[in-house]
Amino acid sequence: MKYEKNIAVIVETSNAYARGLLHGIHEYARARKGWTLYLTEHGRHEIDESFAGSWKFDGVIARIETDLMAHIIKDMNVPTVDVSAARKIEGIPWVETDDAMITKLAMDHLKDCGLKNFAFFGDPFYNWSLWRQQKFEELMAVPVGVPNPMVFNLPQRTEPRVRWWTQRERIRQWLSNLPKPVGIFACYDGCGQQLLEICRYYNFRVPEDIAVVGVDNDELLCDLATPSMSSVMPDGELTGSLAAGLLDRLMEGETLQSQKLSVAPLGVEKRVSTDVIAVSDPLIAQAIKFIRANAHKNIRVEDVLADIPMSRRVFETRFRSALDRTPHQEILRVRVNAVKDLLAETNLSLFDISERLEIQHPEYLSVFFKKETGMTPKEFRDQSRR
Repeated sequence: MKYEKNIAVIVETSNAYARGLLHGIHEYARARKGWTLYLTEHGRHEIDESFAGSWKFDGVIARIETDLMAHIIKDMNVPTVDVSAARKIEGIPWVETDDAMITKLAMDHLKDCGLKNFAFFGDPFYNWSLWRQQKFEELMAVPVGVPNPMVFNLPQRTEPRVRWWTQRERIRQWLSNLPKPVGIFACYDGCGQQLLEICRYYNFRVPEDIAVVGVDNDELLCDLATPSMSSVMPDGELTGSLAAGLLDRLMEGETLQSQKLSVAPLGVEKRVSTDVIAVSDPLIAQAIKFIRANAHKNIRVEDVLADIPMSRRVFETRFRSALDRTPHQEILRVRVNAVKDLLAETNLSLFDISERLEIQHPEYLSVFFKKETGMTPKEFRDQSRR
């Protein structure tokens, strides 16, 4: 086979998100044919200079994380797409996660646990952590520029390395002062895992008093954490594929703007660190468990009341007080999520999904789903599998 395009892929192999990018780039290249990919094993902030010098490339896809890396890539003078939020080279297209949507998804997940106190644990060394904090404070209606005791940031620094052992006491004090129970959105899995270690060391109860959700869904890191850590799942494969598509257009001579192309997350992988229903009212907690356990059934509020010794009026009042929504709204929300899961994770037809969820007609399923989400089932399935 004659290879037409030789592509330098300067993306680390040391974490799950980056490997997702590589999968997406590889899938695009395999479908495109005529591409050969040059990749070497390295960590996130390591300088891979092996592609420089006498190597000849037609294009570059890179996580440009350092000034030296930016200098080397500029000297190559070939079409380049950036897949980093560091923005070390202006004027080139870049593809990154949608940090606002990631934050919204993490916060919705914590709210679904019944939590009403929320905090953010960040690392200002990274732009995406700053953007996630900004969205967190927007969602919490914190005035711009006002110090927020619900936010903890690691120290500003000029190198990526974090000396965690120097921060333990500060983090312990911050955790001690937070209202409990509290849900903490950690800016990424590395911070979340270290936060869980500090909780374990100082005997903070997880998830009963402190629930933690990270970002990247690095399965090994999340499963090795104590307890295992819930995490937002970014769509690294789609990000890599889109970056490859942009590079393809650049190499064909197209001029592209340098604006960010944002990629929405896939969802939240729930593990033990958020396995809690933080509702102080035991009967309402029992009702929530009943609704979620019966998501596949066509239940009504009357079915919940058959399991809960309470009048409907009192039940409605106490439920709304606990979750800021009615029992009927919670049933609808749980049903919609059940439909979403089956659309995203299976190839079942609408007829089969309707049957599994005890919905009488597929037509009603479509109407119900569009009313609640603004999308048809097909549109949602297509979006989740882009």
